[in-house]
Amino acid sequence: MDAHAEDLDLLPSTRRALRHRIAVAQSEGRAPSVVAAVLRDGAVVWEGSRTSVEGHGPDGNVQYRIGSITKTFTAVLVMRLRDEGLLGLGDPLEKHLPGSGAGEVTVGQLLAHTGGLAAETPGEWWERTPGAQRPELADVLGEEPFRFEPGRRHHYSNPGYTLLGSLVEAVRGKPWEEVLRTEVLDPLGLHRTTAQPQAPHAGGWAVHPWADLMMPEPAQDLGLMAAAGQLWSTTQDLARFARFLLRGDEQVLSPETVREMRTSAAPPEPGFADLGYGLGLQLAESRGRRLVGHSGSLPGFVAGLWASEADDLAAVVLANCTSGLPAATVAMDLVNLVADAEPRMPEPWKPFPEEHPVALDLCGPWYWGTAPHLVRLTADGLLHLGPVGAMGRTARFRAEPDGTWRGLSGYYAGETLRAVRRTDGAVSHLDLGSFVFTREPYDPEAPVPGGVDPQGWRGIGR
Repeated sequence: MDAHAEDLDLLPSTRRALRHRIAVAQSEGRAPSVVAAVLRDGAVVWEGSRTSVEGHGPDGNVQYRIGSITKTFTAVLVMRLRDEGLLGLGDPLEKHLPGSGAGEVTVGQLLAHTGGLAAETPGEWWERTPGAQRPELADVLGEEPFRFEPGRRHHYSNPGYTLLGSLVEAVRGKPWEEVLRTEVLDPLGLHRTTAQPQAPHAGGWAVHPWADLMMPEPAQDLGLMAAAGQLWSTTQDLARFARFLLRGDEQVLSPETVREMRTSAAPPEPGFADLGYGLGLQLAESRGRRLVGHSGSLPGFVAGLWASEADDLAAVVLANCTSGLPAATVAMDLVNLVADAEPRMPEPWKPFPEEHPVALDLCGPWYWGTAPHLVRLTADGLLHLGPVGAMGRTARFRAEPDGTWRGLSGYYAGETLRAVRRTDGAVSHLDLGSFVFTREPYDPEAPVPGGVDPQGWRGIGR
């Protein structure tokens, strides 16, 4: 994974700033240890750690518990089932997992935490008690599993991801852990990501809030709740996973599907995620930078993974304390630190390849009513539509085999743009979801909805 690290090496000043950030985090967070890694352009370019044990520090191969980052792995399994046509995101859970007690919730709602389910299980704190206390889904959900009507709001739910783990088992006919190993961990080379700890691994600790003392935390097997938070992993493995979340891997999920996972599927919940929640991924904004990833915590451990698609950067931070060190915030800081200190070099401009046809007659100015817009075609084959000036909607479109263009972003995502031609083959106008764009404002030669005043443009009369 580090084959190209020399070519991507960070400046000494950047490396020192990264070391300083985790040193401050470990000291102020009073964590027994913290380990971190930064991924840039698909390769690990920096690793660091701090520890309270003199002369010893963890490296990228030491396992820590990653808590709810596990949910993203579970979401990947569900999206694989969707891509194989074995289920749909709009399917009610009952269709594939009958008798759950929450069958009206859809698969997509569970992925995005909009199913209305309770945040936690009934009974004792599930993270510090054996999973054997909750042997059935009824024990996980309780007699009143819902807090809100499904689909009405984002409400983070650990039982919801337990249902998704059980869904994977029901459709595959195998245990969640086995499916995860076969379909995700092995193909991505995540051999140090496991459901049970494997040496070398850190021990989990609680640090006294008012005294510099520690107490070991129990490491429980979560049973049915495993799909919501069971995994142990390393910074090296999670860096590989971050690369997958940015680029996809055809062995596991296509780039299009992981892009779908990174797209907001639920509105933000105040105080939780700045930009809402995708499909198994938290979304946030920091310093004007859009980040995707997930935080995680279980007694004795905190974890954070954040990635910036625009900067092709990701950071992972793991620590072995119950609270105190904000691992997700520190990971976000590491991404921002590198991106600000060493901005990504833009790709060289390149023209269209000669063999590619170019729809040149679509380029240039168009008018939606009186609002001027520009259409550009770039060498990647995408059509860009945007306003002249600050006001208006921008969008990108991909060419379809039938000659139309499919919206990829913004207001027009999923919408179809058609170039309507006259009998002589010249473009008359653009039709975008019933909006007509013409070469002149309210062109009388084009079928403008409502028609055009026959007297045309004129000044004020005297």
